[in-house]
Parts: sequence; structure tokens; C-alpha cells
Amino acid sequence: MTHEFHPAMAARLKQATDDPEHLWAPVGPPEEWDLDIEEDWIPGPDVRIRVRIYRPKGETAARPALVWLHGGAWVGGDLDMPEAHETARGVAGRAGAVVVSVDYRLCGEKVHFPAPHDDVVAAYRWVREHGGDLGVDPARIAIGGASAGADLAAGAALRLRDEGEAPWQALLLYPCVHAPLPEPSPELAAALEKLPKALHMGDDLMEEVIPLFLDGPLDTASPYAMPGVAEDLRGFPPTYLDNDEFDTLRSSGELFGDRLRADGVDVEQVTSYGVLHGHLNIVGFEVAHATLDRMAARLRRTS
Repeated sequence: MTHEFHPAMAARLKQATDDPEHLWAPVGPPEEWDLDIEEDWIPGPDVRIRVRIYRPKGETAARPALVWLHGGAWVGGDLDMPEAHETARGVAGRAGAVVVSVDYRLCGEKVHFPAPHDDVVAAYRWVREHGGDLGVDPARIAIGGASAGADLAAGAALRLRDEGEAPWQALLLYPCVHAPLPEPSPELAAALEKLPKALHMGDDLMEEVIPLFLDGPLDTASPYAMPGVAEDLRGFPPTYLDNDEFDTLRSSGELFGDRLRADGVDVEQVTSYGVLHGHLNIVGFEVAHATLDRMAARLRRTS
């Protein structure tokens, strides 16, 4: 494998030293979809939770649904970032699905696990309980997210499995579900040699962000906080797992996929080649569109 950056990503990397935000600038216009989009506040375990609901216009027959969670390292992100808004629009439009994007609590000085985890579980249960009002098929409710959102989605799916409510599917985009990170494979290590050191995410996450998320050291992580440490993944929902080629966190996503398969879970695992962690945040990017196509294909399944 040659480990070449996508041309659009390579051009951005040349400017990243002087303008890091340029990495995530749009490469094209937002997609156009004919959707009804509304916000609501739903009951949570301790607080009300804001959600944004994306529904295709037209017929109201029972549709598949996706409970979607943006990334942001557990401490950032919102419903307006492309990874939330454009992903939700793109999946709803492509799949004819209802997407519920969740504004879970972000971690900080006073907020830690399990607060965001509890919000996500509450949001999933709300979608299931209000499926009739939303036009949702109760047998086809998936959960998914990107980066930290993928970790929260996987942790919620694991808890829901344990409580007899496993989601229909899990859609996990470039997740970090281990603390500490697994060692990279030789192939991943070769890819990371081409990645500027400033864009290596592992050390900062393990030393600063995840201890804040956990409110304690890495070895305090429960399987619901970091599902990669779970001893038994049998019964986890069928999973779509998409990792970014030039991503320190790819070792976590790949090992999680291997563990799921070893425990008998149906896994579709792909690598988005040529890109850095977080490619869904680039509006108009062909690699992001290809990922949305695959996500939508999963939701169009009838069983």
C-alpha cells in the first residue's frame, strides 16, 4: 500500500501549518435534500435533551431510523457542525430515513461519564417509544456516531444489549473505543509516518481528554464508557465500521471490528483511504459522500 493522501487532503495539508482550520473548509456546496427539519426537547435522566429531527417529506409509512451522535472528543461539537447536520441531512435524504441528531451533554469540569452515555440511551429509548409519531418502524432503529460519538453509540448499544433492547444496527465512523489505544499494525504505523506530528491524536486523548471524560485514569473505563474493553461482545448489533486511513485512532476501530467478528457479530468494515480523522466534517467532499452512500445502504435494508 502506497499510503497517498487524497488530492484535496494533500493540498490542505500543505497549508495546515499556517491555517489548521483550512483542513476542514468545504470543498463544495452542501447537498440539497427535501426534508422536514425540526428541533425538540426530550426528557433525559437528569436534564432535558435537545434533539434535531430530519424527516423526508411525502409519505408517512414506517421508515428506518438512525439515532446519530456527532464527535468532538467528548468535550466539543454541536448539532450544527457538518458531522452532525450535513451527515444527518445526507443520510435522511439518501435512505428515506428519519434521523434524530442528539445534543448530548459535553464533558468538562462538572460533567463526566456516564452523563453523555445516559443521554444517548435516553434518546434512543425516546425514539423507540415515539416511533409512531415519528413515522418510524420500531424494528429498524439504528444507532450511530462519529469519533467520540461512535464511542457513545457503541457504549449505548452494549448497554441496550445487556438490558434486552439491542438496536437494529450500529453505524460507527472512525471510533475511539479503547483506553489506552491499541498498538498500530505495521501498515498503520507506515501510514502515520506520513501524517504530521501535530495531527497525531492519541497522546492528547489518552493523557488529557479521556481522563476528563472518565473523571479518572484510563484503567477506570467501564465497557459502557470504552466498549473496546468489554470481555464479551456477543449479541452486539450488526455493525458498519468505517475507519480513516491516516488516523491514529484507526487501531481502535480495527481491533474493535476484529473483536466483534470473533464474537460472531455481523460486521461490515471499510477504510476511507487518503483521508484524516473526521472526513465527514468536510462539506462537499466526495469521500464523505461515499461514506453517506454506504450508511444509507445499511438503513435501506429491510431486516
